Amino acid sequence: MNQTLLPLDPLPKKTRKEVFLEEMNQVVPWAELISLIAPHARGAHQALGGRPPFAVETMLRIHCLQLWWNLSDPAMEEELHERPLYRRFAGLDGAARMPDETTILRFRHLLERHDLTPRIFEAINTMLANQGLMLKAGTVVDATIIAAPSSTKNKDGKRDPEMHQTKKGNQWHFGMKAHIGVDADSGLVHTVIGTAAHVSDVTQAGALLHGKETDGWGDAGYQGVEKREELKDSEVRWHVAMRPGKRRTLDANRPLHQLQEELEKLKASVRAKVEHPFRVIKQQFGYTKTRYCGLAKNTVRVMMLFAMSNLWMSRKRLMEAQG
Repeated sequence: MNQTLLPLDPLPKKTRKEVFLEEMNQVVPWAELISLIAPHARGAHQALGGRPPFAVETMLRIHCLQLWWNLSDPAMEEELHERPLYRRFAGLDGAARMPDETTILRFRHLLERHDLTPRIFEAINTMLANQGLMLKAGTVVDATIIAAPSSTKNKDGKRDPEMHQTKKGNQWHFGMKAHIGVDADSGLVHTVIGTAAHVSDVTQAGALLHGKETDGWGDAGYQGVEKREELKDSEVRWHVAMRPGKRRTLDANRPLHQLQEELEKLKASVRAKVEHPFRVIKQQFGYTKTRYCGLAKNTVRVMMLFAMSNLWMSRKRLMEAQG
């Protein structure tokens, strides 16, 4: 039996990082984001009397690399020197100089100073809505705790005053909360709010609605949401989970209780979509602890992470649409 001889030197297999960067390079709307940032970045180097700046696209790509691999400014500078893959992605392959950590920090401060991150988040979501990926007929609300350093071994000798401790189950946590409103159909995030960790979930429910939905879903932490003052005129139908203690008392032999249990399972199947963005930013992007001091800076980072998670979760459909 004749066998076809295979080549001895097959093409090298692409790494997961290469595949990830290729896919994100396709789905991030670079031109639109650059047009938002460029007017604010123009002429900054002349005012400082420094060298000509790096291109806005280069700095934006570096900022994205920081988000995707949860890198500090010094770590990002080192990675650019050590990894040809990152240099190629940023358009720095063969460049005579690399952005240092101060340049990387200044670009992030530029986004913060001109409040550009909410506009970037909105631009990405508008693009997704135009592609038919965000229907906005219903919203699932939830929150997750993001830990903050609790050590007092710093210059001020105290913890971040804008963070707070809270008890979840039998464990205490110190940090902030990221509250999100998620499209019930696609699982994409349309609203992000950052608060201290002790702020109750239900107090932010109204602010997480975009105003066009007909239904809202939440876990047991949102019990009583429809009675809140800010939602008394809202026409949203709320589907909130039964408290765990009450659910455990349901008798499987009673028809009414069986119906209630099936209803709880149905509500849980819709609510499950809110967990996907949390998984992406915490497991995929590694953001499990705040990186900066203060709520404002960390909320901006969280908002940018959720914008990127929306693109990541929609990448296959976006690439199909591009052909």
